[in-house]
Amino acid sequence: MKEKKSFKNTCITFIKNIIGFGKGNIRTKRAQKNIVFSFILKGTSIALGLVSMPLTIHYLEPEKFGIWVTLSSLIAWFGFFDIGLGGGLRNRFAEALAQNNYKLARTYVSTTYAILSIIIGAVLVLFYIINFFLPWNSILNVAEGFVSGKELRLLAIIAFTTFSMSFVLKLISTILTADQRPALASIFDLIGKALSVLVIIVLVKTTQGSLFYLAIAQSVVPVIVLLLSSFWFFNGKYRMYRPSLNYVEFSRARDLFSLGIKFFILNIAVIALFQTNNIIISQLFGPEQVTPYNVAFRYFSVLMMGFSIVVTPFWSAFTEAWFKKEIVWIKNIMGKLNKLWVVLAFLGIIMLVASKWVFEIWIGDRVHVPFLMSSLVCAWVLINAWNMIYSHFINGVSKIKLQMYLGIISAILNVPLAIFLGKTIGIEGILLANLLIAIPDAYIFYYQYKKLIAGKAKGIWNK
Repeated sequence: MKEKKSFKNTCITFIKNIIGFGKGNIRTKRAQKNIVFSFILKGTSIALGLVSMPLTIHYLEPEKFGIWVTLSSLIAWFGFFDIGLGGGLRNRFAEALAQNNYKLARTYVSTTYAILSIIIGAVLVLFYIINFFLPWNSILNVAEGFVSGKELRLLAIIAFTTFSMSFVLKLISTILTADQRPALASIFDLIGKALSVLVIIVLVKTTQGSLFYLAIAQSVVPVIVLLLSSFWFFNGKYRMYRPSLNYVEFSRARDLFSLGIKFFILNIAVIALFQTNNIIISQLFGPEQVTPYNVAFRYFSVLMMGFSIVVTPFWSAFTEAWFKKEIVWIKNIMGKLNKLWVVLAFLGIIMLVASKWVFEIWIGDRVHVPFLMSSLVCAWVLINAWNMIYSHFINGVSKIKLQMYLGIISAILNVPLAIFLGKTIGIEGILLANLLIAIPDAYIFYYQYKKLIAGKAKGIWNK
């Protein structure tokens, strides 16, 4: 018990010394605790993710792995059926808590669950019908002799069903995060990843490479964890917010949609930016070339995931602070996050220099990742980490209209630019397009923050 306490205190001291969150009000201390425990939980989750990649590639082979990743990316496009309700709930729930209006908070929870369940149910029925007519071999650029259309349709059903179910089930994570307890939400991801890795290890030992078994391990297992977690929390500490038909008020949908529709459009743009690379690479260069890109992305995304552990608690904290007009606190936290980003950039350079050596140990010689590809992915991750600081503040204070427009423009420009540069330069051209799209946002988000915090934001900057 003493060792655990000592380790916890060591972690807290590290956070205090490096990013200076140690002193402050209850909100600051709550964020600090979430950061410490999230580092432990998400750090373990990230490690499990890194372990699962070579296991998965070994279990299948680079081309089949590329097929699964590309299919997953396509399914992720259907993320827009959330219609921004998750983002709307996150802010409205946090605002209700700031007012100590627990009945309103439960109403928002119940109404969100009801609306999203209706939407997802209808979408699932529609997908089951049209799935039989979709030419998956052509969509994924896979020869019929290598993987049959029947098998791909079955994979699509598994992936889409579990993905859709997770929409509703992940609302418990949204609620915990809105209550400024993102570390608790991280537990679901950790348990899901741990069980998935365990299942993959069993599959490697007992079966031949099967896309079907892999789909079960990586899609079904996490959904089961979310289901059990929702039951646990809504029958325990969060019983007062448990969804109930008695608290469903569709008249409250306007409150959720007025903000949620902006998050909805923004989510579409984010999906377009984050999920198109796998599809474009597969179409231009074949599914086997998706694998090296994903190896590089998984490696450097450790930086973004680590940074998000620190930034995530402040979304809802910014909502509360903005509602209470605590501007000094916000400016102090933003300054600390900027300093932390400098540390992150330094770590990124070290990871880039060591990337070739790390890939050889981690993946082996089955997959070759060019250094230029690693450099572009690293730069893109660092720029998006910078944007994360300011987008979390903007999201937290619900001034996302400009961000929404920028997202739409970026999504529209990204695909044709990526295809053009991909055909002209190669795979690295696709990554260069991502980089060129992300750079302008870095300044615009910062500029909007400065206007908002100075009370000088007008027009589109204040919507």
